[in-house]
Amino acid sequence: MIPLNTSIVAGVAFSEINGQTKMLLMKRVKGGFWCHVAGSIEVGETGCQAIVREFEEETKIAVEVLYNAQFLEQFYEADVNVIQLIPVFAVLCPPNQAVELNHEHTEYRWCSLEEAKVLAPFPNQHAVYDHIWSYFVDKSVNPLYRVKVK
Repeated sequence: MIPLNTSIVAGVAFSEINGQTKMLLMKRVKGGFWCHVAGSIEVGETGCQAIVREFEEETKIAVEVLYNAQFLEQFYEADVNVIQLIPVFAVLCPPNQAVELNHEHTEYRWCSLEEAKVLAPFPNQHAVYDHIWSYFVDKSVNPLYRVKVK
């Protein structure tokens, strides 16, 4: 049997950077690969509260506009024999959003969809980025996806 882990959340931030919509990717210290914001849900938190906290901790972005991206990132983590099932959120930031990284990342980039898929090494990341770009950049954002931020 392979256990499921549902204690992690993920989020992709969007901002208009110099007139073009871009998504935020960061280079992790652990593993040295490019990724979006993710982290564990703490005791007593909802998934929505956890992603807001993770954005503040990892990037100093104060989340004001949050959406359920209607996507579950999923992958098998072989070294611990666990299937990760991770709800993904979209964070819509003001133009030219400032980013201040914590100790978990060494650098960041605001990327087009194509740039993000070149930087990110995992096929599941590409699926997240394709989906989220389609529903939050290429189309008008559906207001039903909005999540209230406290």
